[in-house]
Amino acid sequence: MQDIAEQVNAWHAAGRSFAVATVVSVSGSAPRDPGAALAVDTDGEAVGSVSGGCVEGAVYELCQSALESGKPELHRFGFSDEDAFAVGLTCGGIIDVFVQPVVPGASDGLDAALAHIHSGTPVALVRAIAGPAALIGSALAVTADTHHGTLGRHPGLDPAGLERAAATHSRAMLDAGRTGQFTLALDGRPCTPDATSAETDADSSFAFASASERTVTFFVESHVPAPRMIVFGAIDFAAAVARIGGFLGYHVTVCDARPVFATARRFPTADAVVVDWPHRYLDAEVAAGRVDGRTALCVLTHDAKFDIPLLERALRLPLGFVGAMGSRRTHLERLERLRAVGLTELELSRLRSPIGLDLGARTPEETAVAVAAEIVAHRRGGTCLPLSSHGGPIHHDHPLRVSDLPRRIA
Repeated sequence: MQDIAEQVNAWHAAGRSFAVATVVSVSGSAPRDPGAALAVDTDGEAVGSVSGGCVEGAVYELCQSALESGKPELHRFGFSDEDAFAVGLTCGGIIDVFVQPVVPGASDGLDAALAHIHSGTPVALVRAIAGPAALIGSALAVTADTHHGTLGRHPGLDPAGLERAAATHSRAMLDAGRTGQFTLALDGRPCTPDATSAETDADSSFAFASASERTVTFFVESHVPAPRMIVFGAIDFAAAVARIGGFLGYHVTVCDARPVFATARRFPTADAVVVDWPHRYLDAEVAAGRVDGRTALCVLTHDAKFDIPLLERALRLPLGFVGAMGSRRTHLERLERLRAVGLTELELSRLRSPIGLDLGARTPEETAVAVAAEIVAHRRGGTCLPLSSHGGPIHHDHPLRVSDLPRRIA
């Protein structure tokens, strides 16, 4: 929901009801990830997307129905072989979409989550999407140290225990910056969605209920600050990299020790322009907890007096990406200098240099595309091959790595 948060918050602040359809599960070659959302207000205005166009019309109608009925529902969309005109994903994937009406003031959990998203406070929006009917649509807003909202009532339910367990599990996902699902038994114990009664029931009084009545599946949307891209070296290539970094959703900082080059006028698209020695600036950001496992560092100075002290520190941190510009010769000389200051071969293996994929780039803009492509491939687990050259999956289910976690580095 983060990509439509501005419009949704405007509706909420104005007291306008709306329905939001959220992708909660994806399999196969689906066009959008979990968390993608489409919202429709009572005037019929729509923002966002759940499928890139394949099923938007059907989801729009489901949102309108939810506004009329006031009931949340879970729907599945997939490829249809029987009818070429049936609503489905032409790409062959399957998505589950949770459609929920939102009335400002009706849910403490939703209200608090939207307020936190608007203020930029890291928050996990937690919603029950499957299980006993009385719980469907219940929402919690979970932050680092507290949570808001309550879950519904149901026979056999331990409300306090389930709420505590849901908040604890969601807080761990928020800490990792993860969006996804988990399932709990009604007493708060972790289990699978199709768990047997022996796994879920503390006593026999609820043993004959269906699996959907014995468990609750929650969908967690972790809303954390945008990942950072720090570009060192205020050169013309840096301006192009800063532009494409912002396009990819990074909060971009350009840093250079030379005040004549590091100016806001030269880098109008950067979120911040800093005049400081690169290694000193990185030290300060690490000490302040403002870099994490999603941070991308692009070292474009190709000047040893700047590069070596900076890379000596950066390659020892669990950052998301560290790349450096330079020729093959510069790269080899840089490696020797880094070995001389004590870096191990394992630490050196984390350096992506020369930075960027081999696209034959010449201009600063083409070079920025090559740099961005390598960052995306590294983050998502791409092969860097043309899709037309192989028959493998288009979308990679890249497993969560330690380097992906937005934990404070200090």
